[in-house]
Amino acid sequence: MIGAVHQSYAEGCSTHEGFNRAYTIHGTHYLRLINNIGYHVMGMNVFIEDAAETKNYIYKNLMMRTSASNSLLNVDMTPASFWITHPDNAFIENHAAGSDRYGFWYDLKEHSMGPNANLNVCPENSRVGDFINNHAHSNGRYGLRIFENMIPRTYPCSPIVYDSDYLAKNKTDGYWQNPLITANFFNLTSWKNNRNGAIAEKVGDIRFVNFKTADNILGGMEMTFTNVVK
Repeated sequence: MIGAVHQSYAEGCSTHEGFNRAYTIHGTHYLRLINNIGYHVMGMNVFIEDAAETKNYIYKNLMMRTSASNSLLNVDMTPASFWITHPDNAFIENHAAGSDRYGFWYDLKEHSMGPNANLNVCPENSRVGDFINNHAHSNGRYGLRIFENMIPRTYPCSPIVYDSDYLAKNKTDGYWQNPLITANFFNLTSWKNNRNGAIAEKVGDIRFVNFKTADNILGGMEMTFTNVVK
């Protein structure tokens, strides 16, 4: 709960056999989380708590054997090594291995919550930060899960509206107000997960670029609904 911390970092730490998370980012922005390890820790291991946290740099961390807990939040019964409630954070060259459920889980919220609750913060429609060269393997369900909505747009808290009258007024095609923002997920390597290498539920202009998936039981990559407008 310390706001912008441009000069702060957690680097080279090891957390193991813990009962309540490895690294929690709460009400904090611009933190650097670099070269850390979490091993056999219960609940979400890298935990972005209130869906208000942005611009954090999460680089070259290794989370192994993330374990379910019945004593924390409900979501911790289906834990992820990296639990991401606001998309505007950078995840680069991290490894998620052997989680009970998920490797990377974008569980985006409609608004921020907890002590940082704010109806003017709309994570599920916000821009997506860097997702580059991450690895996920041997997880209980998905290597990468985007659930439920990820529809980044120019004005996150405003709807996307198609102005069909634009044709009559301007002698051209209709016009999309509040246009979508492209989000690229680069170079995920995801293998031996018990369902999918990567799955997305309801997404806008989301692109999986140069993904490598292998030996996942259900499928490599799956998208349920795309270009959802609301």
